[in-house]
Amino acid sequence: MTTPEARTATRTPAVARKPRIGLVAGGLGAYWPQFPDLLPQLRGSAARVTARMRAFDAEVIDVGFISDAEEGAAAAEKLRAAGCDLIVGFLTTYMTATMLVPIAQRSGAPVLLINLQPTPAMDHASFDTGQWLAYCGACPLPEMANAFERVGVPFRSVSGHLEDERAWARIGRWIRAAGVRSVLRHGRHGLMGHLYPGMYDVSTDLTMVPGQLGGHVEVVEFDDLRVRVEAAGDDDVAAKLDETRRVFDLADSVVEDDLRWAARVAVGLDRLVADFDLDSLAYYHRGLKGEVHERLGAGMILGSSLLTSRSVPTCGEYELRTSLAMLITDRLGAGGSFTELQALDFTAGVVEMGHDGPGHLAISARKPLLRGLGVYHGKRGWGVSVEFDVRHGPVTLVGLGQSRDGRYRLIAAEGEVVEGPHLEIGNTTSRVGFGCDPGEWTDAWSASGVGHHWALATGALLPELRALAGLTGLDLVEVTV
Repeated sequence: MTTPEARTATRTPAVARKPRIGLVAGGLGAYWPQFPDLLPQLRGSAARVTARMRAFDAEVIDVGFISDAEEGAAAAEKLRAAGCDLIVGFLTTYMTATMLVPIAQRSGAPVLLINLQPTPAMDHASFDTGQWLAYCGACPLPEMANAFERVGVPFRSVSGHLEDERAWARIGRWIRAAGVRSVLRHGRHGLMGHLYPGMYDVSTDLTMVPGQLGGHVEVVEFDDLRVRVEAAGDDDVAAKLDETRRVFDLADSVVEDDLRWAARVAVGLDRLVADFDLDSLAYYHRGLKGEVHERLGAGMILGSSLLTSRSVPTCGEYELRTSLAMLITDRLGAGGSFTELQALDFTAGVVEMGHDGPGHLAISARKPLLRGLGVYHGKRGWGVSVEFDVRHGPVTLVGLGQSRDGRYRLIAAEGEVVEGPHLEIGNTTSRVGFGCDPGEWTDAWSASGVGHHWALATGALLPELRALAGLTGLDLVEVTV
């Protein structure tokens, strides 16, 4: 059995793993003796694509230029061995489907075809046949799409020119989606405690995670946390208290003993995540009459918020699918705070949403506040909770729903966080407008099958989510009214 220490020493955390992008360029070898200037020009275009690709936050594996089916088969083996998350095939001019089908079939990774001609348009008055062929990357696209369909490979492409920033934005979107897919496929997702009693929507078959997304679900016990909290040294707790006071404003209601306990639990959480090599964590424990497990569950909001802000999404109520949704949005650079519906403001035309901690501190509109609570509504225990509003501007709600047949699906809606009054009750509350009646939007959102928790992330993410759905095979439900 591999020990936690051995895993930690040998594995790069999924959230730190750069997507591995395979790159192959090609054209029809029959052209080279006919038009001697063509291949050097196309190789120059390929070199420019390689340089642009390396500017993305990804590991690029360039297997060079192919000219026939045999070279395509050899490239397929190199890319298969490289374990790519996405393969980009650059169609520099016409090439036959036999050159790329082996790559698409054997690599084990999604394939993106790009058609980037040298400039926005040809100089029709001066071009000869050889010069035209350098602009002919669009020619094989329908052939590739047809062949991919017939061999059972999903087809996707981006067309433009070498310095077309719109095209490169679309390519970057696919690369970011490949990065999220990589995190899901290589991630270790912790699940600690038990289901909040009665929450049918939260319940999920753990096998569905590796079956549909990849990765591994590590079931851990609250006692795994307890022993690490008990072992937390005074110096570590003092350091965590210093960090807390730097990161948060503290309300007058914070009780010092409760703050110290939350800091001690946070130290234990850090150790738990490191020892079990976790990329995300969902938890819940009901507890009873102030015993240690109840105190642990009540003391987790501080440490969970700090972990989430360090790209280890951590959420309560045993919400495994929401911790995965938070991981998706965090990997897209958009944060992702644990969220549910709270109230509707029909006067202002907004939906109020958030949660009773924890939250993603990196997307707070201001310095987040720690508030002391003598009662956690719907939960046992007491302690400190996080209060803030998400940064104002465009936001995207992202949930991971589950259908009757067990299939996961992405569910998303774009809105805008706006100014307005908030309750001061230790919740992460934001006022979100969707450009429609809040009641109608709430009905449409609820009917999507999202469940009652999701990630609230900054920015307009639907284009990225469409790309992610295309790479993972997940359905994407876009909620609009």
